[in-house]
Amino acid sequence: MPFIIPIIILIGVVLFASIKIIQEYERGVVYTLGKFTGIVKPGLRLIVPGLQQLIKVDMRVRTEDVPAQDVISRDNVSVRVSAVVYYRVIDPGNAINAVEDFLYATSQLAQTTLRSVLGKHELDDMLSNRDQLNHDLQELLDHQAEGWGIKVTNVEIKQVDIDPSMIRAIAKQAEAERERRAKIINAEGEFQAAKQLDEAATILANRPETMQLRYLGTLADFTNAKGSTIVLPLPMDLLKGIADKAVAKK
Repeated sequence: MPFIIPIIILIGVVLFASIKIIQEYERGVVYTLGKFTGIVKPGLRLIVPGLQQLIKVDMRVRTEDVPAQDVISRDNVSVRVSAVVYYRVIDPGNAINAVEDFLYATSQLAQTTLRSVLGKHELDDMLSNRDQLNHDLQELLDHQAEGWGIKVTNVEIKQVDIDPSMIRAIAKQAEAERERRAKIINAEGEFQAAKQLDEAATILANRPETMQLRYLGTLADFTNAKGSTIVLPLPMDLLKGIADKAVAKK
């Protein structure tokens, strides 16, 4: 009888140690005598204590903040860039067996990839083309982490910090660009005006009566002005007619 109680206690301890509860968002990686023997799904699971080991792996999407990294852009501008990476485990076996610590490995991979990818782009791309950069980072990280059983679902560049001296230089560049565009627009306006004047001169030269109408219209505008001295030019056609009559009389 005295031996029954220790046996019952031992059996209870063994049963307690063998019972494992796996949550819905988890998967269990089972090892038997140190050898990987399979993946178990959520629910109540039994393992053999001493012979088997179960490691739980969280399958939910993880959020990894990438600390601010010093990056030299392709146009030699020094910036500090921070980002956030969203990823999840899709193969628990590889996540445990293929890499020592998949959490740390993914974090380090995200930092080095961020520096290498952004270093190939100019500052303007980092500021105005973030969607494409996010897509490129996501594809590259996903490809490199695929062997670890990791799926990178999204990468977002959070902030790009620029040195104050570079901010002033960028402001001057933007101002120069605005002035350049204004000069181009003004030059295009002058060109269009000159083209219209040339076409109008051609029309007036081909039709003298049109020139007379324009002349009379200009006189009407002068007469509406107050306090102005108006000097009327003498039409050359009139002088020509007088000269012709004088020559005819001779």
